[in-house]
Amino acid sequence: MFGRDPWGGTLEISNAESATDDDRSRNLQDLDRAALSRQLDETQQSWLLAGPGDAGKKKKRYVDLGCIVVSRKLFLWTIGSIAAIGVLVGFIMLIIKAIPHRHHPAPPPDDYTRALHKALMFFNAQRSGPVPKHNNVSWRGNSGMRDGLSDDSIKKNLVGGYYDAGDAIKFNFPMSFAMTILSWSVIEYSAKYEAAGELQHVKEIIKWGTDYLLKTFNSSADTIDRIAAQVGLGDTSKGPAPNDHYCWVRPEDIDYPRPVYECHSCSDLAGEMAAALAAASIVFKDSKTYSEKLVHGARTLFKYGREQRGRYSPGGSDPSLFYNSSSYWDEFVWGGAWLYYATGNSSYLQLATTPGIAKHAGAFWGGPDYGVFSWDNKLTGAQVLLSRLRLFLSPGYPYEEILRTFHNQTGNVMCSYLPIFRSFNRTKGGLIQLNHGRPQPLQYVVNAAFLASMFSDYLDAADTPGWYCGPNFYSTDVLRNFAKTQIDYILGNNPQKMSYVVGYGTHYPKHVHHRGASIPKNGIRYNCKGGWKFRDTKRPNPNTLTGAMVAGPDKHDGFHDVRMNYNYTEPTLAGNAGLVAALVALSGGNTGIDKNTIFSAVPPLFPTPPPPPAAWNP
Repeated sequence: MFGRDPWGGTLEISNAESATDDDRSRNLQDLDRAALSRQLDETQQSWLLAGPGDAGKKKKRYVDLGCIVVSRKLFLWTIGSIAAIGVLVGFIMLIIKAIPHRHHPAPPPDDYTRALHKALMFFNAQRSGPVPKHNNVSWRGNSGMRDGLSDDSIKKNLVGGYYDAGDAIKFNFPMSFAMTILSWSVIEYSAKYEAAGELQHVKEIIKWGTDYLLKTFNSSADTIDRIAAQVGLGDTSKGPAPNDHYCWVRPEDIDYPRPVYECHSCSDLAGEMAAALAAASIVFKDSKTYSEKLVHGARTLFKYGREQRGRYSPGGSDPSLFYNSSSYWDEFVWGGAWLYYATGNSSYLQLATTPGIAKHAGAFWGGPDYGVFSWDNKLTGAQVLLSRLRLFLSPGYPYEEILRTFHNQTGNVMCSYLPIFRSFNRTKGGLIQLNHGRPQPLQYVVNAAFLASMFSDYLDAADTPGWYCGPNFYSTDVLRNFAKTQIDYILGNNPQKMSYVVGYGTHYPKHVHHRGASIPKNGIRYNCKGGWKFRDTKRPNPNTLTGAMVAGPDKHDGFHDVRMNYNYTEPTLAGNAGLVAALVALSGGNTGIDKNTIFSAVPPLFPTPPPPPAAWNP
């Protein structure tokens, strides 16, 4: 029989042996002495060193942890200490949470964020239709509740949307542009809107506009033949007939006819509306049903605009007096670019980068208004939008050549904004004269500030420190500084020491050219001429049109706070949209853009290889 030898090997035990315990002990001691000649490990040596004198002592217990052997007493003491420390820490945390203490306040918002809160409020004051309860403009109410339905030639529900300016006319052309700009700013800076607590608000503003635009054509159809381009009438040249310019009444009190202007060949309007719906579809991409509805409407509009060529504002029409469109080619580039981002369909990109269309849009010539981004000319905005594609995705052939051209021209436009260049004059106070001294300059200034700060963010996101103006290299900080100086001028850093945004600061226009703001909400319904006394009075408006950016100063930095002079004191949807976009781009520090959201519908790009060279002929 064999047993286990504690030193290794086997130990033979004879069951027949009848030796006494003492004999066995002697034999074991002989074996122990023989084993001392063998190499022992550390534990075995410790056992031997204990000697016969330790036999009466209590044996020490150990715990084998696999990688190390420790005393059981030490192991238990360590575990107990860890548990006690855990209980103590938990108790301390419980006390800290239970005792009330003061939180450090969040850092105060910067000037641009404070102005942003105000500027968005203007859109609440411009709402037409059933005003929601949370509108926060106490002097506004439901209005235009019969728009479209009261026109016997149309009989279409056109309730909703926004009034354009100080009147109650709904112009689709600048309204669509305003929604496009707001959507663009949300796509790029949604994190900044969220940090300011305004993301939901601005999305509601956009949806109020796009819901209305979807009503102005058959948005469920694939093919259309008309668009309701305008609600209300402003032409007063034909005599004293009640309309939206002749009468000075609150929108809530309108009782005169509001005709609807339809167009049957309006490529420019269709292209801009398509851009607005396509851009908004990216904003609302998480609402699949609504986003798809917007995309479908954008496709239908763009198809109609391409097939039924013409301007929406022919000579003699009411729109031509107020928002006359110079051409529709820029809307083809602009709308095509937005539809590409919204759908990922490369046919839209191919159209937007067609050299012939770009040529007609004025991409290859200068002119005094080259680089001026506005409700009429979207070329500069389209070039910035497509430069973004080249910077981050670089689709290559066959788009690279025209995209490189657009990128270079965007750089040239940014150079023209800098004071060192003489493309545009500046007032003594520093305001750039993008409209060459003509009235109502601020709407163009805010658009340029938005593009400049955003293009600066594009370059930063692409790890590009700046761009070249001829042989000279300028950092992105120069562009951002240009945008800041222009917006700072508007917010009060100007010779008048006046904020041109109503409600911002302590000194701002008090006689804004605006019917609703100038007539008190006192339960009295004033007729068409009855409101003239409020138009002509020198008293300040009884209602504050919070956030409205007025038309602005003249070319000498002069400003007259006079209600009847709309060239100084009238705000517009398009102007305020540009202001909101510029403010959010500058707010919250230089935190940059959202690089990827705009590409959410764009599939992976596999550039088409260029065609092989022609065969060599000897």
